[in-house]
Amino acid sequence: MQLATQTFDYVIVGGGSAGCVLANRLSEDASTRVLLLEAGPPDYRWDFRLHMPAALTYPLASRTYNWWYESEPEPFMNGRRIYQPRGKVLGGSSSINGMIFIRGNPMDFDSWAQAPGMEAWSYAHCLPYFKRLERRFIGGDDYRGGAGPLPLTTPDCDNPLFDAFFAAVQEAGYPLTDDVNGYQQEGFGKFDRTTQHGRRWNAARSWLHPVLHRPNLQVISRSLATRIVFEGTRAVGVDVARGRDLTRLRAGEVIVCGGAINSPQLLQLSGIGEPSALRALGIEPVVESPECGENLQDHLELYVQYACNQPVSLYPALAWWRQPWIGLQWLLWGKGTAASNHFEAGGFIRGNERVRYPNLQYHFLPIAIRYDGTSPRGGHGYQVHVGPMNTDVRGHVRLRTASASDHPEIVFNYLSTEQERREWVEAIRVTRRIMTQPAFDAFRGDELAPGAGVETDEQILDFVAREGESAYHPSCTCRMGAGDGAVTDPELRVHGAQGLRVVDASVMPAVTNGNIYGPVLMIAEKAADLIAGNTPLDPIHLPHYRHEAT
Repeated sequence: MQLATQTFDYVIVGGGSAGCVLANRLSEDASTRVLLLEAGPPDYRWDFRLHMPAALTYPLASRTYNWWYESEPEPFMNGRRIYQPRGKVLGGSSSINGMIFIRGNPMDFDSWAQAPGMEAWSYAHCLPYFKRLERRFIGGDDYRGGAGPLPLTTPDCDNPLFDAFFAAVQEAGYPLTDDVNGYQQEGFGKFDRTTQHGRRWNAARSWLHPVLHRPNLQVISRSLATRIVFEGTRAVGVDVARGRDLTRLRAGEVIVCGGAINSPQLLQLSGIGEPSALRALGIEPVVESPECGENLQDHLELYVQYACNQPVSLYPALAWWRQPWIGLQWLLWGKGTAASNHFEAGGFIRGNERVRYPNLQYHFLPIAIRYDGTSPRGGHGYQVHVGPMNTDVRGHVRLRTASASDHPEIVFNYLSTEQERREWVEAIRVTRRIMTQPAFDAFRGDELAPGAGVETDEQILDFVAREGESAYHPSCTCRMGAGDGAVTDPELRVHGAQGLRVVDASVMPAVTNGNIYGPVLMIAEKAADLIAGNTPLDPIHLPHYRHEAT
């Protein structure tokens, strides 16, 4: 393999959301040689499963573009293994996610910045990078970007069930907000989605494909990084398996962008972790980092579903005989039912008066359906997804074997803390109060889930244990910080190593309030300047909404 004779300035391991951003930004310097490695295939333009927004259930339920992880039997979830899809394709999880763009709450980032050495990760320092990456079609403003690589479509929410939902939340005492990513996250409103012309626009389409012509950028798919190569504690390359061939690639700097599961796995395989655990698998420790793979955080969610008494939901679109026309509308004109992810509205609220900012997230859908595409029963319906955001639950990602081909041990520990259990009870009670407001009277049929038989705290927690699902936001397993056991430093360099950084959701000190795709892109944009030695963008000091206790 000719690549083995070359030395690259940067080898980026993982062609997902962060990897695509870095491949673009670091190759802007024509004198810099950049190699991007991706274990999965290209994001083929012809595959409607990747590009049709309404087809998002297909890649989520298929192994074609998906690592298809599962947790260990979760001790507080009736011993269930919880499914965790992760993108195994150019664009990574941005190729299989729900296309919802949420930045997080400004106070998430200010909380990160309170730790010593983390001052440059405050909201004011992150805001210019959010703006740099966004191209919001309805226009930018002081808070939002209008000319970046990532297209953001604001939906119409033209189904009457959306009108009922927005009316119901106000009847329940909650505000509307013009933009959950702007001045005020708290409240309910429309959710921007990462689509353009009715198609999913993943990180590869936004950052990578426009620059594939650059001679200093190489992209190699179907290539599994098996180990980072060290000379002492300096990373100098990566061993890569392509089929049965193993190649060693030399690098001036290795940047790991595998995500919250793959990144700690690769670091541990390479000798970064808890020494005794590594030696037990025959791996010689290189850097002692006991927290590598620990601190795993995620959002647990479930559906609260109702039958609909009027024929206004999207249920008819599930009929097989309608789907050819729906598909043709999308293919020819980029319009119709297939052009939306249907997660068009939602919001963030405080489930109690103890929290400073929202701790519950909602998504509303004008259909009752699961992620796997199944409906709880035939007929019209609607639902909200709900789950606590500011979780204190911690899990881990640890090696089972010394092979990169074997999935690691994943434990989330959902429902393991008093706070998590209390907030779930609050979540269901608050949700029912919203969904039983007068605005829904004309539509509301039976409660399909949890159902009339679930009333007490114990029954609610049993329902969550039986039916709760991951929101697919794994993070924080290589958390950054100046010390205190952090795996990476505030410039995303691995503590104790040289020539090695991690850039992805794993470096978050704590999971953000909402979907994590937007924050990952921001981290990558900011990291690109850190790695290239560019002058950081000036912080933007703007006010943001803070609830004042009464």
